[in-house]
Amino acid sequence: MLLKNLLYKIPLLATSGNMDAEITSITMDSRRVGPGCLFIALRGTVTDGHTFISTAVSQGASAILCEELPASMLPGVAYVRVQDAARSMGLLADNFYEHPSRKLKLIGITGTNGKTSVATLLFRLFRALGYRCGLLSTVQNQIDDKVLPATHTTPDSITINQLLTQMLAHGCTHVFMEVSSHAMVQERVAGLTFTGGIFTNITHDHLDFHGTFDNYIGAKKSFFDQLPNTAFALTNVDDKRGLVMLQNTNARKETYSLQTLASFKGKVLADSLFGLQMLVDDREVWFKLIGRFNGYNLLSAYGAALLLGEDPTDVLTLLSGISPPQGRFEQIISSDKIVGIVDYAHTPDALQNVLETINELRQDNDQGRLPQIITIVGCGGNRDAAKRPIMAEIACRYSNRVILTSDNPRNENPMAILEQMQAGVPPVDVKKTVTIEDRYEAIRQAVSLAHPHDIILVAGKGHETYQEISGVKYAFDDRLVLRDSFAERGNQ
Repeated sequence: MLLKNLLYKIPLLATSGNMDAEITSITMDSRRVGPGCLFIALRGTVTDGHTFISTAVSQGASAILCEELPASMLPGVAYVRVQDAARSMGLLADNFYEHPSRKLKLIGITGTNGKTSVATLLFRLFRALGYRCGLLSTVQNQIDDKVLPATHTTPDSITINQLLTQMLAHGCTHVFMEVSSHAMVQERVAGLTFTGGIFTNITHDHLDFHGTFDNYIGAKKSFFDQLPNTAFALTNVDDKRGLVMLQNTNARKETYSLQTLASFKGKVLADSLFGLQMLVDDREVWFKLIGRFNGYNLLSAYGAALLLGEDPTDVLTLLSGISPPQGRFEQIISSDKIVGIVDYAHTPDALQNVLETINELRQDNDQGRLPQIITIVGCGGNRDAAKRPIMAEIACRYSNRVILTSDNPRNENPMAILEQMQAGVPPVDVKKTVTIEDRYEAIRQAVSLAHPHDIILVAGKGHETYQEISGVKYAFDDRLVLRDSFAERGNQ
């Protein structure tokens, strides 16, 4: 594609060189540059792509897009200066791949909690309805039945367009993707055309990146601000900021609720460790998912499906048969009936939702004893530190025993993170709380403390199959460790 055509709709500050140069690839990674390539010098959180411009040129780049022109510009290379390289990259990718999002029904899901669950529910629902679908999520990316690993909640704009193009080639008609607040700030969805957007909820998270809660809210809201008038915007009106998301959108405004009048109304009739009984638009339905928070997830998926033109009866029938995504309230039962629950809850609100649900569902066992709740929880390193004491306090409030342990400490000192969590333990709860840095040992200790019918919650990592320590990822899966600990207990 000619460079001048790639630059369509991109505000330019300056150009130099041949704008008719033929571009055969685009990248922001200088290691992938070759002849015919356009290299985008992106300012990242760790590195600045401008420092790699000379490397890209030496490897044969035909064009450079940047925010700051290099002091020395070589003949035979085209240079393009823009105000915002990240946004320009999204528009470039959309042009280069010939607008794949316009040829699909692309639905974006944003919010603090529930993004993965709603995206996965919709993906499974629409496949069950007979469509070929794509999924872009924290757990994995998927092209119909082909699973691809996911490295970010929302990939960079070039990767997104590459994946959308592959989805089109496989006959996909619908794509469901998580849209993170980081993605909005970093313009990863720039240039995409969405058919609809869904807001789940918002609570304190990622303040290490956004600085303030208002900035975090603004990042989420900007997704809806950018939706076209051909799209729908579906929001959780029970969240106190649900309607805020719709204030400036041009999209069709729709709502869902478990508490008040809305476009799509639901009510939880019964909840147990085996499923959820709900009234959805005056139809009584049983679902495999558990907990009131999943009532919201199901209702948002139902509403989105109807807004996409599907039949209510078909949608509810198929939703009732869908199981929870991996690592979302995933149950593992021991041979002596200890209930293990692995959940991705890594924010205060998510942890509270899961623990409230467990407290509501636990019942006296056949020996007349109320099962105890043992919670294993940690906090990730290089992330919002303000939530660490809050997470510990919530775990203590809703649990009989609490084990504080490492999550993904990344490049932080694990014990320093745990000391910040310990600061949130109320004095009255100190005796029921222990700190075990090694996550493997923490899970084994919880299993050794449990009695039949007790409930062990392993929170924070969910579907993840690794633990990141000092920047290195080691194989670690909460579910496997819990199963192994149960098996070891059964052999004793």
